[in-house]
Amino acid sequence: MSTGGGPSGSDTSGPRPDVNITPLIDVLLVMIIIFMVIKHKDPHRFESKIPEKPKEQQQVKSDTIFPVLTIDRQGVIRWNTQEKTEEQLKRELKEFLDNRPSDLRAAFIKAPRDVQYERVMKLIDLAKGAGASPIGLQIDNLD
Repeated sequence: MSTGGGPSGSDTSGPRPDVNITPLIDVLLVMIIIFMVIKHKDPHRFESKIPEKPKEQQQVKSDTIFPVLTIDRQGVIRWNTQEKTEEQLKRELKEFLDNRPSDLRAAFIKAPRDVQYERVMKLIDLAKGAGASPIGLQIDNLD
């Protein structure tokens, strides 16, 4: 009979190393959930659309021209070249846009840089109230 602690014998006298991985898996799952929640909190960006250059020269039809609303430093509002009051503009622009398909209801607003922000926003609100969508802002020196 052999009492040795060799390979054939069973020596259970010392502590046996055992790694418990359950807490590690729990921490890993919690971190995955945290990263999934944080990923959806990314800030949203503004979408801007840049028009493409036309492939060929096209004839511009009279029904595809969009209104250009201009406001100057004194607060005078013009639709293309005609001077309008706010009430006239609201009424006439609504009539004009109601007779157009929904994809041709855009309007453009042009104002010098030194016009008060409040006046430009009021003109944007007026155009949106008349049914213009989308509304484009033209930059200075663009004729």
